[in-house]
Amino acid sequence: MTMSRFGLCLAGATALILCASLATGARAAPVEPVHTLAAKEKAPLLATLKDLVSIESGSGDRAGLDRIAALIGDRLAALGGKVELIEPNPADVYRMVDTPKEIGKMVLARFTGTGTKKILLIAHMDTVYLRGMLAKQPFRVDGNRAYGLGIADCKQGVALIIHTLAVLKAMNYRDYGLITVLINADEEVSSAGSRALLTKLGAEHDVVFSNEGSRVESDRLSLTTAGIAAVVLNVHGKASHAGAAPERGVNALYELSHQILQMRDLSDPATGLKMNWTVASAGTNRNVIPAIASATADVRVLRVADYDGIEQKVRERIKKQLIPDAKVEMIFERRRPPLETSPGAQALAKHGQRIYAELGMNLVIGDVAEGGGTDAAFAALKTKAPVIERFGLRGFGGHSNDAEYVDIDSIEPRLYLLTRMIMDVSQGKHD
Repeated sequence: MTMSRFGLCLAGATALILCASLATGARAAPVEPVHTLAAKEKAPLLATLKDLVSIESGSGDRAGLDRIAALIGDRLAALGGKVELIEPNPADVYRMVDTPKEIGKMVLARFTGTGTKKILLIAHMDTVYLRGMLAKQPFRVDGNRAYGLGIADCKQGVALIIHTLAVLKAMNYRDYGLITVLINADEEVSSAGSRALLTKLGAEHDVVFSNEGSRVESDRLSLTTAGIAAVVLNVHGKASHAGAAPERGVNALYELSHQILQMRDLSDPATGLKMNWTVASAGTNRNVIPAIASATADVRVLRVADYDGIEQKVRERIKKQLIPDAKVEMIFERRRPPLETSPGAQALAKHGQRIYAELGMNLVIGDVAEGGGTDAAFAALKTKAPVIERFGLRGFGGHSNDAEYVDIDSIEPRLYLLTRMIMDVSQGKHD
């Protein structure tokens, strides 16, 4: 059977229309006016980043933290938020070896809408850098990279929240019940003073979006991260002359070495538990039997329940001493719980993938625990609601002193993603 030239042309045209239809069905168009407004917020967000990076705010720099908290509070208030600057409650502070004497204030802002869904947005304003470094490393733009101390970890997250709220305000979008923003000042020292409020707020909201940055090499959201703990051993012995009367001393270094060696096998690959001794010190002089010695181990877990097990094992092991006269003390610091994934978080992250696809972009869902910890884990401790990490801009070089930057090209898609996720959660379209 043969077909006319007209018939062939008609069939070909029909096939092209069908292919175009299928392609359109495979990827929905970006939603307006969100798409346009996200593009308009690119320059203002960069300006906000410059303002934030230009304030030094190390975790122990109370004066700098007060300055940046005031700036963030003013920006959120200008967008219509009810803002509070909250001093950490001394009764809630979980003190660790590196906890600052004075912990910075938290910025808490609430935006009340007309709907029912409660959404928590979190980020942190503190950095790992020391006062005085800004003078040599000010904010700068080089091509599609914006450089600055703390810009990726996590001042971009603060800026992203502010300008996502600006997009919602520009649309007069208020279908949410409540958007709560919490910006803390102690994330880099394991959130010693903010962890209690993070956990409380996490339990009070329907979803938590944490705005730590994504990676330059891979656009992603994260559903799980490792928990972080530390074991600190302090051994007390007795000093004596190492040449004339070593037998009169109690060698704290010998005891510490014994303890480290007998606890070198506590990692468990089957459960993802890791315990590794990383820092040690002992003694004061070459010719003195050391009276003091200390060591620290880094601990990572994937399940909150594993903390109890590893702490109990360490406490049992230290009872087996090499030198009975030595005194062995142990501190077990639960620096961060792990963020454990949930079916709700998995489903919501997949919805985020569909939103990102509207821009023709691929969003990776990280469901294998990463090495670093997250404040999102505190927010997830007492809730079954979805908690998702890494809504922030793509970046690189956190904690690196001289190479930290964010990818400017990620501003528009990440603004679009967070805004749309808030809208869809508010309207129940994510279910």
